Amino acid sequence: MAVTATLPAIEPGTGGRGLPAPSNDALIEDTERLVYRQTSAGLMGHFLGMVVVALAYWKVAPPVVLRGWIIAFLVLWTIRFATLLAHDRAVMQGEDAPARWLRRWNAGALAGAALWSLGSMLLYDHGGWFQRTTLMLAIYSFAIGAVPYMASQPKLFLSCMGLYFLPMIGRTALHGGPDDVHLAGVWCLMALCTLVVGRGFHNVFGDMVSLRLHSEDLAQRLKGEMALAEAAQREAETANRAKTQFFAAASHDLRQPLHAMGLFAEALRQRCKDDDVVHLVNSINSSVDALEGLFSELLDITKIDTGAVEIEPEHFSMRDLFARIRLHFEPTAFEKGLMLGFRGEHHHAYADPVIVERILRNLVSNAIRYTEDGGVLVSCRRRGQALCLQVWDTGIGITEKEQGRIFDEFYQTHSGRPLEPHHRKGLGLGLAIVKRLADLMQSPLTLRSRVGHGTVFTLMIPVGRAPRLQPASTLSRPTLGITLDRRHVVVVEDEQAVLDGLQVLLKGWGATVSAFDSVPGVSAWAQQTTARPDLVIVDYRLPEQQTGIDAIRALRARFGKDLPVIMVTGSTMTGHEEEARQHNFHVLIKPVVPTKLRAMIAFKLGVRQG
Repeated sequence: MAVTATLPAIEPGTGGRGLPAPSNDALIEDTERLVYRQTSAGLMGHFLGMVVVALAYWKVAPPVVLRGWIIAFLVLWTIRFATLLAHDRAVMQGEDAPARWLRRWNAGALAGAALWSLGSMLLYDHGGWFQRTTLMLAIYSFAIGAVPYMASQPKLFLSCMGLYFLPMIGRTALHGGPDDVHLAGVWCLMALCTLVVGRGFHNVFGDMVSLRLHSEDLAQRLKGEMALAEAAQREAETANRAKTQFFAAASHDLRQPLHAMGLFAEALRQRCKDDDVVHLVNSINSSVDALEGLFSELLDITKIDTGAVEIEPEHFSMRDLFARIRLHFEPTAFEKGLMLGFRGEHHHAYADPVIVERILRNLVSNAIRYTEDGGVLVSCRRRGQALCLQVWDTGIGITEKEQGRIFDEFYQTHSGRPLEPHHRKGLGLGLAIVKRLADLMQSPLTLRSRVGHGTVFTLMIPVGRAPRLQPASTLSRPTLGITLDRRHVVVVEDEQAVLDGLQVLLKGWGATVSAFDSVPGVSAWAQQTTARPDLVIVDYRLPEQQTGIDAIRALRARFGKDLPVIMVTGSTMTGHEEEARQHNFHVLIKPVVPTKLRAMIAFKLGVRQG
């Protein structure tokens, strides 16, 4: 009887799963893996079965017949065991020949079934019912035990089952006893049941192989999809970084002429007292301020989207934070005739001070924009283990319908009252930025509002403790009407239009100005002069890969570390806040409305005087 490893194709969905039929190579590979995994247990079972049958027939069977059968069995068993060891070594060495190894196993299994068939014909007539029952049970056990790992190969399965059952059926029927015919019928039923079970295992095995192949195919597809997704994510991240860099570069380049335009417009107002001209100048300054807000909003939202904003919590004082916000917004509130108040400066928080300040700046800016009468209050009070930061205003308010959308991007409130032109400034990103920053800190942000009465935004942050190093003095309130007569201001700016505008504006305020466009120029001047300047206004990016920090170091090396400095820059992608703390200067982002510049100058000169 020929032994082959070629398997018939299993029809799709034989187990009712609707799976595609596995290939012949896949069936051979899985069958080879299955049979050799069971071989060691099978060989042990056959060896024990041989011992049991040999003991049962030892005294009743002819010695030559029994011993000859035992020797043949042991030879075959040794060959099959050696084949198993050789297969395991080949697998460990990475050899891939499943069809060859399956043919060897099939030959051994067929020879084993034939040997048991021979044993049944040689030994059945010797002994009594005990010996025959032992032989029957042993053969049937091997037949039913072979079902799981032979059913995947129908030809081999049928051949082996024929060798197990047909000789026993024939010998039982021809034995001549009164019940032997009935016993032969029982053997026929047992053979039929075994074939049915084998058919079921055959279908299950086919579905198992199909499921494995389907799972591997899905895994491969998933791996490919994940690779594509990762590539797309990298491309998106690269595009986001490029977008951020583009916004930063465009913002810097556009801020320079806008800043110069604002300076020239303010200088024009000082020289011309005509009411129409003053009105036009105010409109120019208002437009410059609005554009600065647009640049800042777009850049902020881009940084958040690209994950460039990292949370670095620390203990900080609300007094310092409120002082910076007061310094920034008091000129704007003053111009609108609004009160800007602060309460709870004595508290300390544990959060990212830069992020908290950006949130409060956006909320205060929004409050001032939408408030015409009354004022804005920034308060801080303790609630359990949290600090409740609130920004109150007496503005136009927000309807209940709009409160659910107020934090959406590009959404601006539409109250029942007509909006003034300055209410419509911006892209509607301010509160979206506030919400995203609050979510980054995992700090709850809520609002309450009544149309016509005002709005209050509430931010909850953890309570902190006083930092170990406290500032030597608190910030004093700037005096907007301070004169610059007999004040000497050094300006370092490489943009000629901005440099000219600053000179005209500062001289119009009564100051003496020394202007330079590079670090070497101002350094050479510092070594030659004995007149100590009162204030330095410096740009960040300067020629020859130098920065305003280099100019500050050169001037302070000559005039002392307490020389007041204001950095006015259009660069927003550098960590100016950290540099400002390290080198003791204040930062203004271009374009700067002249009133804000004048308030900052007043503050710096006031600190120096005090």
